[in-house]
Order: sequence, then C-alpha cells, then structure tokens
Amino acid sequence: MRHFIRQVSVTVAAAALVLVVPAKAAEFINVLTGGTSGVYYPLGVALSQIYGKALPDAKVQVQATKASAENLALLESGKGEVAFTLGDALSDAWKGNEDAGFKAPLKKLRAIAGIYPNYIQIVASADSGIKTLADLKGKRISVGAPKSGTELNARAIFKAAGLSYKDFSRVEYLPFGESVELIKNRQLDVTLQSAGLGVASLRDLATAVKIVVVPIPADVVKKVGDPAYQPAVIPANTYEGQSTGVQTAAVQNFLVTHAGVPADTVYKMTKSMFDNLDQLVAAHKAASGIKREEAPKNTPVPLHPGAQRYYRELGLIK
Repeated sequence: MRHFIRQVSVTVAAAALVLVVPAKAAEFINVLTGGTSGVYYPLGVALSQIYGKALPDAKVQVQATKASAENLALLESGKGEVAFTLGDALSDAWKGNEDAGFKAPLKKLRAIAGIYPNYIQIVASADSGIKTLADLKGKRISVGAPKSGTELNARAIFKAAGLSYKDFSRVEYLPFGESVELIKNRQLDVTLQSAGLGVASLRDLATAVKIVVVPIPADVVKKVGDPAYQPAVIPANTYEGQSTGVQTAAVQNFLVTHAGVPADTVYKMTKSMFDNLDQLVAAHKAASGIKREEAPKNTPVPLHPGAQRYYRELGLIK
C-alpha cells in the first residue's frame, strides 16, 4: 500500500511538472500603418494577410496610426514589428532631427524595403480660386497630423516656395478623411496630402466637388535641398476633373522594422511580400510602384539582416 501511495505521489508530481512547463511564447507582428483613409492602411491590411500565411504561428494585427513619425517612435520602443514611413522622416529619425520631432537618434530602426513613391498632392476646391502656390496665401488649409510625414512634407515644400504657416488664415492638422470633409462643408479651402496616386480621400473629394490640383514646380522641389524630394507628375485623370498632368514632388516610402525582430521572421516577411505583390496591388494601385530590384537601394537606415539574406539570394546585393 505504501509503495502504491508513493507511486501515485510521483505520478502526480510529474504531472504537475508537466503542467507548469511554459508553452512557447506566441510571436506578435503589429503592422503600423496610417489613417484609414490613406494608402498605408489598406496596404497594411493586405500585408497582414500575407504575413498570416507566411508565419502561421504568429499573431498578426494592423494598427491605424498618425503614420511616419509615430510609426518610427513605436518601432523604436518595441511597440510594433513592421511599419510604413516616408524616406525623409526615416532619415530625420535616424539622425535625431529635433525639428522633425525626434529628440534623439532612433538607432534600432532597420529597413526591409524601399516601396512606392508618395506624391505630395495639394488639392483645393475650385470655388476657392486657388490655382498656384502663391494663391494659398490667406487661405484655410489642412497639412496632416502634427509631425506626420505629410506635415513634414508640407513644411519643406512651403519653405521652398517662400511660404510659412503664418501666411494662411487657418491651419488644421487633420487626417486625410477629416480634411476632405471640411472642404466639402466649405470650412477649408485646400488640403496637402502626401500619399500614393489615387488616394481614397482625394478620389472622394473629387467626386463631391470640383477640384484644382495645385502644381509644385520643379524649381521649388529643387529648393527643398533634400535628395529625398524628386520632381514628379500626377498623371492626367488621376482624379475626376483633373484633365492634365500636374507637376509635383515625390518622396520614396519605406517598409521598416527594428533590430529586435528575428532575422528569420524578417526574411519570411520580405519574401512573402514580394511573392504576393499582386495582393498589394489589388489592395491599392500605389503598390504597382514597388519594384523588387529597387527595394534594397538608397535606404536611410541599415537593412535588417533578414532582408539582406533575401536580397543576397536574388543577387540584388553582395
């Protein structure tokens, strides 16, 4: 009987040990995007679906944010694993540009890929009478969320054009969708939105009211003095009522992560994205600007080792 009791005790103790052995911790992938009416968000949703299949043991979620600057700060603090950002904001974060909202360099940031260009799109209601940058003086404008990539673009372009926020009668710091609603309600005259071509918010505006896409001449783009800003053209008929191409500036977007994300995870994220580009294009046509052979070039921060492995396999980097 004593032998039986001892045997039972050993069995129970062994079972208890099995119960307290911790299970393997689930891997989390938080995809940091932007406002829901922009381009980052639908692409982030599509990416999360791609990652979910490539990393079936991971818990993947999408977070709407104020975009570039907030995304980079969240990555640096470990509150996200992958994020969308504009190239100039990424460069400012790496350097610790305090004027751009980065009090110290964010040195944990790592690049996954250069993706598609953002076009700086200044769109006014036709009723406002705005046709040129000079016409913006005294008008009511929205420049995007404070310290967002869009707002940093606004500052750079206006400075190059000899303008400042003091030249406007009213300045709002609003997401794309809210800016459009105020223009529809005649409470604003113009919005500056840095996004892929055909962004939903501006398509919505163009179907609701007559619009004017305000040109940013190439000489103004040059005066910005930052190689991240390149002359570009918004093609004719990108938006309803826009019958001709319009000069503007373009800034490259990047997909980024941080140094703490495992190399194997980033490798799978990088590979799965390029293996499923058609899904990203289906989510938003801006993704048609993503080119695999260009992805590892001109990154303002170091490539993550996982991304490096992918590009080396393809012979895109040494």
